[in-house]
Amino acid sequence: MTQSLSSSAQKVQDALNALGMRLEVVELPGSTRTAVEAAQAVGCQVGQIVKSLIFKGKRSKRPILVIASGANRVNEKKIAALINEPLGKADADFVRQQTGFAIGGVPPLGHKNEIETYIDEDLLQYKEVWAAAGTPRALFHLDPKDLKKMTSGHIVDIK
Repeated sequence: MTQSLSSSAQKVQDALNALGMRLEVVELPGSTRTAVEAAQAVGCQVGQIVKSLIFKGKRSKRPILVIASGANRVNEKKIAALINEPLGKADADFVRQQTGFAIGGVPPLGHKNEIETYIDEDLLQYKEVWAAAGTPRALFHLDPKDLKKMTSGHIVDIK
């Protein structure tokens, strides 16, 4: 039987279950806050780590989720062109208000509000990727094709 999860990790597990996805959230003893830490913790390449990054539309103040490969840096100009407005930085309060999660543990799903989502096409080269699951120590692994199913996100070049 699985161990009991922290409340934030359990929210992610519940969201996965609600979608009928047979994926399991695990909480690790060490930090998975950065892509490098997460890759070391689970023994995969940094590119297989799913970074869920929240930005804010500068004019509209709407949240934008970019799901990026841990190996890539988001080209904010490309995302701005996709959303037809400049991107702004989202502070910790904004991220928590929109997602219900703290920076360092934002998962790709289970957010408080619906968020327009863009998925890094580079994630699709892997058989398996690892995503944050609500805390800086919680993760779950999945087929990257499931990211589109769980987020209704657009697959784009984010670099």
